Amino acid sequence: MARRNHLDDFTRGRIIGKLEEGRTVTSVAAKFGINKSVVSRAWKAFQTTGTAVRKVGGGRPRTTTAGNDRYNILQAKRGRRQSASIIAQQLSTATGRQVSRFTVARRLHKGGLFARHPERCLPLKVDHQRHVYSGAESTKTGQLSME
Repeated sequence: MARRNHLDDFTRGRIIGKLEEGRTVTSVAAKFGINKSVVSRAWKAFQTTGTAVRKVGGGRPRTTTAGNDRYNILQAKRGRRQSASIIAQQLSTATGRQVSRFTVARRLHKGGLFARHPERCLPLKVDHQRHVYSGAESTKTGQLSME
């Protein structure tokens, strides 16, 4: 399949100029080596908008802004155990706009944070953490404890 390229503004302006001179769509298309449907669409767009410049950003609007994405990443780094659905709920209450957990996961992935799934095990209690860390300390120094 052929690759599609947009006409640059200069070429689009030249096409409009030729059509304003009174040339036919077919002759202008042949001169520029492009399909006549491209020329007729450019001409139709010029007649409705009054400008030869291409309108950018006709796609679906994003649910989150760049600021929201940065805030999500910051919140995810602060609360390491939060799932994507919890972060999505927090964002929805803060902005008043419904945001999917998949959207949040994609934005976090783009920010370098991965695997935001719900926590499946309970975190270690403080005394268990001390025991695990003390065992790690003793192996660093070369003393193995037989407890």
